[in-house]
Amino acid sequence: MTLDASNVEVAVSGAVYFAPLGTTLPATSSAPLDPAFKAVGYLSADGITENTEADVTSINAWQNGDEVRTVQTTHAIRYGFTMIETNEASLTAYYGDYNAGTVEVTGKQLPRQAMVIEVIDNGMIRRRVAEVAQVTERGEVTLTNSDATGYPVTVTCYPGSDGKTKVTILPPAAFAES
Repeated sequence: MTLDASNVEVAVSGAVYFAPLGTTLPATSSAPLDPAFKAVGYLSADGITENTEADVTSINAWQNGDEVRTVQTTHAIRYGFTMIETNEASLTAYYGDYNAGTVEVTGKQLPRQAMVIEVIDNGMIRRRVAEVAQVTERGEVTLTNSDATGYPVTVTCYPGSDGKTKVTILPPAAFAES
């Protein structure tokens, strides 16, 4: 195996975008995003976590109780991050209801949306695209004079139009600062 240090990716910067279901998804990392995608702004220095979960059930043989197979029983893809910019996109992602600067904090379930995560490193951009995603967990919002107000969320991805729960990781492309 040949080692190649240029293949070491560091998530130096990036962005998280949400758009209504059915919005045209990017096919490349360099294609312009549909204007319906709105960036949530600054994220905390902790960045973004990606978690692919799978539960399995063991099948054991009668002879010696040997485990002879496992069967996957569940599968989930989740992302976690904390939005620290308070703007229309972050408040909508966290609370759901945003109307001309007014937010209604309710118990209503948040909508399913399309999501794009961009990672920028060394002049290159790579996108993770989820056709169907939903904020399924919201952490504590702390209002303090010593830190930015943060809106911590967990986003769960769901099956898209092809029936698969997936996130498509697009190949990197050159990134031009604007």
